[in-house]
Parts: sequence; structure tokens; C-alpha cells
Amino acid sequence: MVTIIRHNILPALALPSEGAGGSSGASGDQPVVSILVVSYNTRDMTMECLESVIDQTRDVPHEIIVVENASTDGSREAIAKLGSKVLLIALRDNIGFARANNLAAREARGDYLLLLNPDTLVLDGAIDRLALFANANPAAGIWGGRTLAGDRKLDPTSVWARMTLWSLICRALALDKIFANSTLFNAEGIGGWNRDTVRRVDIVTGCFLMIRRELWEALGGFDRAFFMYGEEADLCLRATKLGARPLFTPTATIVHYGGASEATQVGKVEKLFRAKITLMRRHWSIPCRAVGKGLLMGWALSRWLIAGALSLGGRNYTRTRQAVMWREVWRRRTNWLVGYDDAGAPAIKAVNTSRAMRPR
Repeated sequence: MVTIIRHNILPALALPSEGAGGSSGASGDQPVVSILVVSYNTRDMTMECLESVIDQTRDVPHEIIVVENASTDGSREAIAKLGSKVLLIALRDNIGFARANNLAAREARGDYLLLLNPDTLVLDGAIDRLALFANANPAAGIWGGRTLAGDRKLDPTSVWARMTLWSLICRALALDKIFANSTLFNAEGIGGWNRDTVRRVDIVTGCFLMIRRELWEALGGFDRAFFMYGEEADLCLRATKLGARPLFTPTATIVHYGGASEATQVGKVEKLFRAKITLMRRHWSIPCRAVGKGLLMGWALSRWLIAGALSLGGRNYTRTRQAVMWREVWRRRTNWLVGYDDAGAPAIKAVNTSRAMRPR
């Protein structure tokens, strides 16, 4: 039996009445958007994120659900201080991004689910704007917005094209880096597009992804095999098979710092490669998978060799560090080549079994 701790209940915000200032809330209000945040050892960023959500989401009725993935930095205690503004689900084990979002979605009451990373900042009513865009384009099923890096420059990684053999060839040969603005050679990154127009896309990144709840439930949520990375690609590809057409809008913008919960760059790349292997297994034919694995190894090996060559002389610390990182990724290839497997995933355990009744 799954046991979770429900510290607090968010009273969904009602739309302000005509002539009234601000938003009013009541526990009986039905949220339109359920905002799901999965936190792991990002206390300060998580708090900044949640405060930006509360400050910048003023029009659409919503609730905030936070899954605290067994952090050791005091995140649970800090989030609990927000009181009735969030529903906090605190776990004893880190169950990963995909399973934690699945858990949060089971508690959601909104028509839309908004997946939001804890290392983000909501700008200029971004969630309100994305909800309006979704309402105006219901056939899409999945919607995403624009992300900025910490320095407020464009971060193009909020949306992607699907991974193909061609895109992996380009990565293995570093053509995606050399010709970053080329749609041909940087196909996955949709090179040359400044994320300044509405556009249909293959993949919306899970740091800022809105999905109709009925579609999420039809898909069974995230594939639980994905621990981190790749789960949103799998979700979007499965949704497309059901008729969804993910859409991007530049009118909804957030800041995404990126990679804040990763202890090492090697660990991040290893998880990313595991996810890519799993995506191949889920969506590619057997012959394509075999070629894809070879290209993924070529990607790791070529990046090690290129970074190593550029670091000769040892005067460039960044290049030397990159060479060391890619060498370690290459050495760990027997680990990531097997992909993810949900067998033996940890059971979900609560910090305690106390509960609070929530309105239904």
C-alpha cells in the first residue's frame, strides 16, 4: 500500500470577479491547472520556484502539488512552511522524476497538469499564459513554452525534434555542434529556430510541460522505467500515436537553470544515455536499435577524443575537464548501454503516515 504524507492543501484560486482586485481562494473551488513539482536536494531553488508560481499565477484556478524525493538538504521542512499554499508529498526514497510525477498526478484535480521543474522561475504570468494558449488550441493535447537560462539568454532546450539515426550520426560526428544553426545537422535541436513563433514540435521538455489530464490518464502517465531524462520524449511520442500534436508558444516564458539536482556531469550524461537506449527500445525497430547503440557509443568516444585533443598542453581547464568527463562516460558504457529497467524499483514510502482530509 502506498502511504504518503499530506501536509497541506492548496485552496485553488478563483478567477477574480469583475471589478475586484487580486484573486480569491476557497477550498471548495475546482482547480483548472494542477501544478506538479518534483524536488530533490534543491531547497533554495525549489522555494524560489514555488514563490514565483504563487506570485505569478493569478488568473487560472490552480493547485500546487510538490513531491519531495527524499532530499537531505532540509527541503521538506522548508516547503512545509508554505502552509496551505501547497500539497506536500514527502517520500523516504528517491523514486526519480517519472514515478514522482505519476504519484503527484494521482492527487491532481485539475483539467490540465503542468509539469514544472524545481530549478525554474515563472515569469510574467507564464502559467496563466500557457493555460490560455492550451484552451485556444485544445487539439494539441500537450503544450510547452519558452525557457531562458540563468543569464536570461534563450535556452532552446524546452522543445525538441525526435531522435533519429540521422540525428545520432550528426551527434557522433559533432555536426550538431559545428552547425548548431542548421536544421539539417542539428535536427533534434531544431537549429536555426529562435523559439519566437508558435510551432508544432515532437517533444516538449518536462521542465515546463502542460498536458490535458484525460490524455495523461489514457497514456498511463510517464513510463515508470525512466528514472530521469527521456520520460517526456516517450510520453510525447506515445501521445502523438493517439492523435496529439504538441504545440510550442513563445508567449509563456520561464527561467530554467538546469541540472541543479545532479551531483556530477558524468552522472547526468550517464542517465541521459540510459534514457536514449530505453527510448530506442520503446520506439525503434530491432535493426535501428542496434545501429543506434553503435552511434551512441560513437558519440561518447568522439566527444572524448575531440575534447582530449583540444586539451593537449593542459592550459585550458574547461577542455581538460570535458575530456576527463567524456572519458569516464566512455568507461561506463557497459552501465548505460543496458538502458533503464523498472525491475527492482524502490517501493514508495512516506516520511510518516499522517494525513489531512482534502475536499473532493
